Amino acid sequence: MECLCLVWALEKSHCYLEGTVFDIITDCNSFKSFYSMKTPNRHMLRWQISIQEYRGNIIIVHKSENIYKEVDGLSKWDLENTSENPRFCAYGLEVKDYYGFTHDWCTLIPTLELAYKTSIHSLTGKSPEMLEKDWNPSLPYDTLKQELVDIHPTARSFKIMLYKAKNYSNICMKDYFKYAEERLHQPHKPHNFKVGYLFLGSTLSLNNIKAPKKFKISFTGPFMIRELHAHNAVQLELTGELMNKHKTFHVSLIKHYSSSEKELFNLRNKPPLQILPLEEGEEKEIVEILKEMEYLVRYRNPTQEDEWLLERI
Repeated sequence: MECLCLVWALEKSHCYLEGTVFDIITDCNSFKSFYSMKTPNRHMLRWQISIQEYRGNIIIVHKSENIYKEVDGLSKWDLENTSENPRFCAYGLEVKDYYGFTHDWCTLIPTLELAYKTSIHSLTGKSPEMLEKDWNPSLPYDTLKQELVDIHPTARSFKIMLYKAKNYSNICMKDYFKYAEERLHQPHKPHNFKVGYLFLGSTLSLNNIKAPKKFKISFTGPFMIRELHAHNAVQLELTGELMNKHKTFHVSLIKHYSSSEKELFNLRNKPPLQILPLEEGEEKEIVEILKEMEYLVRYRNPTQEDEWLLERI
């Protein structure tokens, strides 16, 4: 018999819808006019299947010459060499709406179609399938998983499924925003800046420092913090040529100023050096008075002689 169906490689994916024991779901009467997102010509694929038995395997053979203008929503994926690989197929649409829906929205199209065709019209009191064909499509209960409770995708169950999907998506969004906020604040530590302390300001936004780009300093100062603005900005007491600049800096544009004792305590007297007296009977000769300390460097290579190097090297 000839019908529309979805072919999905067994080794590449799981079930098309939850609640199935097969990898392919097809219904000859339900899926007719869904549009494809992948095929550029928006064509419908028609497949020739040979049925061995009701619950057995179905071998699907692709007939490439049968291409129509309409599109089957289940034939969204390109397939090659389909006649060489056996596929599994089951008649009827099987969904799982008891535990909620967790797939993407494109998989809801077949369910929505079947839910619409099996729902009762308010004026006629019959479903569209009953008015058109005088019968409703039945589902193969013997091929469903045993742990499922509600399996028929009626309009009411489809509404419940959409409601559960919406709640689940809201929970996912809340969890995502919570995770993103935690990841954002995790590397950011609160600053310990205080009013009156000295800090260096970044020259990133200052264009009046006249120097070549490669010789321009990254930070200038020091400047005293005059006021704190919220938790992410400070106001510096700029002096000199920066007096007319904007005095508010972001906390990422300032850094601590490490000053030496001589700069902080310029009035402190440095104690004189004490020269130890020489021992009696010991005479030493001063060869040279060095201004900088030198170190004797010995090399492992025996051909290279030892040498004295300065401390800064």
